[in-house]
Order: sequence, then structure tokens, then C-alpha cells
Amino acid sequence: MTAVLESIYRGITYRGNEGHWAWILHRVSGLGIALFLSLHIVSIFLVGIGPKAYGWVHATLYVSPPAKILEVFLIFGVLYHAANGMRIIIIDFFPALGKYQRLIVRIELVIVILVFIPAAIITLASLF
Repeated sequence: MTAVLESIYRGITYRGNEGHWAWILHRVSGLGIALFLSLHIVSIFLVGIGPKAYGWVHATLYVSPPAKILEVFLIFGVLYHAANGMRIIIIDFFPALGKYQRLIVRIELVIVILVFIPAAIITLASLF
């Protein structure tokens, strides 16, 4: 067990530069998107069971205040995952830009935050 914890600690603290944090956040956002997609598929499957079951799940999972907060996390995850994927594609096609990795990651984060803030405000507006 200690070897696993040590491995996790090394994975989190390794370098700590922008590229490493971009890698970790890319994996976490991808996992979050996959979990939401699984939940979404299951909830759509409930339509076949009946409108009551689907209505209950929809009201509980998608309209409730905790669900709106999780939806904000989903929005961030999708935006970040897409932007970081584009960064990876750009670096793959233009390897000479690899030396500007730090700058590209920072630009990517600024773009994601500029798009995320209005989207989060619109999403959470229904709670207030």
C-alpha cells in the first residue's frame, strides 16, 4: 500500500511544471467526461422503462442544485479537455513549438477561463 501511495505522490509532485499539470488535468477531465457520459447513457436508457422513472431521474440528477454545480465542473472539464487536446495536436504537428510549451499552456488556460466564466454564470443563474 505504501508503494502505491508513494507512486501517487511521485506522480503528483513530479516536476510540477505546466506540462505536468496539463497532463494530470487532461486525464482527470477525460475521466469526468467519461463518467458523465456513462450516467447520461443510463438516464436515457430509463426512457424505455417509462416516463415516470425518467422524470424522477431527470428531476433528481439534472435539475437539482448539486447537479448544477457538477454541471459547472463538467463544463470546465469539456472546455479544458478540448483546448488541451488542441494544444497537443499543435505540438504534434509543429514540434518546434515544443520549446514554447509553458507559454502555450498559459494561453490555453486563459482562453479556457475566459470562456468558462460566462458559461458557469449562465449555468448557475437558475439557482439564484
